[in-house]
Amino acid sequence: MTGRVDIIGIGPGDEALITPDVRAVLDQATDAVGYIPYVERVAGPGLRLHPSDNRVELDRARHALQMALQGQRVAVVSSGDPGVFAMASAVFEALETWPEAQGVEIAVHPGITAMLAASATLGAPLGHDFCCINLSDNLKPWSLIERRLRLAAEADFAMAFYNPRSASRPEGFAKVLEVLLASGCSERLISFARNVSRPDQSLRTLPLKEATPEMADMRTLVILGNSATRRVGRWVYSPRSA
Repeated sequence: MTGRVDIIGIGPGDEALITPDVRAVLDQATDAVGYIPYVERVAGPGLRLHPSDNRVELDRARHALQMALQGQRVAVVSSGDPGVFAMASAVFEALETWPEAQGVEIAVHPGITAMLAASATLGAPLGHDFCCINLSDNLKPWSLIERRLRLAAEADFAMAFYNPRSASRPEGFAKVLEVLLASGCSERLISFARNVSRPDQSLRTLPLKEATPEMADMRTLVILGNSATRRVGRWVYSPRSA
């Protein structure tokens, strides 16, 4: 058997949001690597699971490439889309420093991101120009996050935020709110979509000036609208002319 690596995204949580393309990959895979809860979601007969912690992405990527070199068909599993703050970049980073593995056949299979699932559930807050910022400072300094926040606010982008507030850095999202308030965003609508697409999904939208850090955690996707984002009934949307 010829080995290969398929980098897949299994969506935000609802099994119905896993694409047929990704399901076909899993049907053909011999092995699956990924963060523990994501690998558990793809368990099936004949599929060997290789779960690991969330902070060993490069080790996981190297393991996948090594198994592919040995002939296995490996699914590298991410939630959402594998190219959005996920495993696709890690695999290519590992590949860059491993010439022997650069002949491995690799394919990236898109998935539905939490950002897009949250936007669709809320209405269309990302209906015009927007940016997406990972608020974790594990791999980049806070100063860079702050600079991007200020510039995005100045450009009047809607913004989607991943990893807003963890137990190890609970103060981070408070600083984000302070930066956005200081950048003139106090009247903009901010939405908190927690466990989007899951049975315990919760949605909350309010002006930024009323938001508190405790409204977000690591299961929350946060969307800040632009200056024209508004409500119509229960929906939140950004006009296409904004």
